[in-house]
Amino acid sequence: MVATFIVYDELDRCPYLAGHVARLPLRVPARPLTRPEVDAALAAGDRRQGVFLYRPSCPACQACEPIRIPVTEFTPSATHRRTLRAGDARFRLEVGRPVADEARAALYARHKWGRGLVTSDDHEETTDVETYAAFLVETCCESVEFTLWDGERLVSVAVADRGDRSLSAVYCCFDPAYSRFSPGTYTILKQWQHCVANTLPYLYLGLYVANSAHLSYKATFRPHERRIEGEWVRFDRSAGTAAPVAGGPLG
Repeated sequence: MVATFIVYDELDRCPYLAGHVARLPLRVPARPLTRPEVDAALAAGDRRQGVFLYRPSCPACQACEPIRIPVTEFTPSATHRRTLRAGDARFRLEVGRPVADEARAALYARHKWGRGLVTSDDHEETTDVETYAAFLVETCCESVEFTLWDGERLVSVAVADRGDRSLSAVYCCFDPAYSRFSPGTYTILKQWQHCVANTLPYLYLGLYVANSAHLSYKATFRPHERRIEGEWVRFDRSAGTAAPVAGGPLG
């Protein structure tokens, strides 16, 4: 695995749970990650933000659990199938390299404000093109952009990282005016189809936090696996859990 260097390691406000303190050390790789190195980092619980990797290391909380879908075993639920049909009838999907421009930065801003993910205390510069680029387009690995269009109107942008055996959903923002189409869920389902078409065994969905209204929905994708206390644990379609997932470094 490529060497990484810690560039920030301080206690801060938790971005997921109000009133909690977080520790999210940022590490920068010595060079861009290869696809197999992306797989290994994801399997170890890493996430990406810009050119940095991070892994929650909070002093008094273990609520953040990396979550992934075993692609060949997942079957969309009835609700998922309805979301797919509605989205396929309405949107055009484009897949390409990540782009930073005014339209994407503006969409990101509308999403953050419309979904209540920022407050008046946040700085306005967090929505400009340069900051958008630093967050999603500048990267330390191979990244892919999934965009949804309603005619010529940009509806959603999602960035994912590509491994040799995995795709990792980094972030998705969408126009709140289209919330009734569940564009976040729809994009995950299209990324799952992308994994099927490219024979990728795992689709990583980022972090699952049970008490976060913005992250708990990920548990509806079953079966899935969550990394708990250093081990990947399978959650079947029922409420029960199986034994830790057997296998090598990729679980």
